[in-house]
Amino acid sequence: MGNSSADETVIDATSPIQASTSHADTSDETRSTTGLTRTLSRTLSMTSRVKYKVYKRRFFGLAQLILLNIVVSWDWITLAPVSSTAATYFNTTESIINWLSTAFLFAFVIATPLTFWTLSKHGPKMAITISSCLLLVGNWVKFGGAKSNNFGVVMLGQLLIGFAQPFVLSAPTTFSDVWFSPSGRTTATAVASLANPFGAALGQLITPFWVSQPSDIPNSILWVSIIASVASIPSFFIPARPPTPPAANVDALLAAENPGSKSIKHDLHTLFTSVEFYLLFIPFSTYVGFFNAFSSLLNQILEPYGFSEDDAGIAGAVLIVVGLVTAAITSPLNDRYKFYLWFIRISVPVIALMYLIFIFSPPTKSIPYVYVVCAVLGAASFGLVPVALEFLVEILHPLGPAVGSSLCWSGGQLLGGIFIVIMDALKDGDAADPPANMHRSLVFQAVVAMLVMPLPLCLGLFGRKRMVRLRRWEAEKAGEVDVDNTAADQSGNENVEGRITI
Repeated sequence: MGNSSADETVIDATSPIQASTSHADTSDETRSTTGLTRTLSRTLSMTSRVKYKVYKRRFFGLAQLILLNIVVSWDWITLAPVSSTAATYFNTTESIINWLSTAFLFAFVIATPLTFWTLSKHGPKMAITISSCLLLVGNWVKFGGAKSNNFGVVMLGQLLIGFAQPFVLSAPTTFSDVWFSPSGRTTATAVASLANPFGAALGQLITPFWVSQPSDIPNSILWVSIIASVASIPSFFIPARPPTPPAANVDALLAAENPGSKSIKHDLHTLFTSVEFYLLFIPFSTYVGFFNAFSSLLNQILEPYGFSEDDAGIAGAVLIVVGLVTAAITSPLNDRYKFYLWFIRISVPVIALMYLIFIFSPPTKSIPYVYVVCAVLGAASFGLVPVALEFLVEILHPLGPAVGSSLCWSGGQLLGGIFIVIMDALKDGDAADPPANMHRSLVFQAVVAMLVMPLPLCLGLFGRKRMVRLRRWEAEKAGEVDVDNTAADQSGNENVEGRITI
């Protein structure tokens, strides 16, 4: 069309749907494509021409989600790369400093029920707004505590920021479902989700350069607080949802028009009775938990072997940046070719193997060796995150994405906090060789990583292949039937018209 935006894909569809008051069966079979269309045909009555569009304004909301995820993760790891210097400033121990990261992760878990209620009932806009408010308050409380050398106030600010994190970290799957077409959802989820560890990479890399002595701690927190304030303000201006749905997914259309139409209790029951959910949830939570613990403790893992805080910061940045580059390559490929399951089956063994290999990395005192292992671990871990989240949405369709995503992230944060406590407790004493080394912690990490590795490899096996079908994608393809290409506009876009037969 001559008046369409350069990035818009438009499908005009006429959908005659018969009304009825009967309810759909809730069995697995009725959640197939045929069952879904029949269910909707009995519960809706509309005869209208629906336009399926993607709008340029979606990138404004996506950019804001990216900014908030960067800032909230940077806040999480602010003092971890300089834990020994921070301990000196606050006149405490590194183990107490570790509790800033641990409490932050536990705060995520506490806020999770409110998160998936907000996403399910009010959509991503409300979640983003709540997160921004908590970030603004939390950062300035944290700075006030640091400036007055009051560790308790710093912890209070850290907890407020921890409450903010789930609202933006769990939002990408819901945001991409509402705003993006099937050809861009995995990429959108990847960019928004992986912005979170990118913030941790910035913290790992930049904070050691800001902090050269204990008195620099308040100023480092001040700079992060300023950045967080600037990043939070645009949240209040993003649109709540697009004027028209992005794809021929009538279920998504209903959720956009009436976010409270789905029962959270029903979604939870469905998730907790799904074998496939556990096969993804357990390894996802475990590996996210170990990433959180590993990132928080990396300086303490490497320091006993003669590595500097700068070396540990660069290693953490390598872990994350290589992972982000990998995800930037693999996510669009998954959007196009939908090889979610095979990607999971390849990535998970690589992650477990890297945790095993890393046991032997610090004693070599070779920083290139550490960098290489971190790079491979980051590539496999970061490539897996958006793929696993989108795959879960696909196979559990027509469930909304909010609850599953929130639970997966919550499990990762909970285990991250637990792993930090355990790995800190396993640290050797000053009489060890070298003093205060974390060899036993790395062994614990590798053993647990190897134990959960077989779970996702079982997806689709033992007669359950039909349970790993891409149900959302199938439903959308079923909706886009009898599509006739008409004319391309001057910019080369196609104006596509079709009829949904339900």
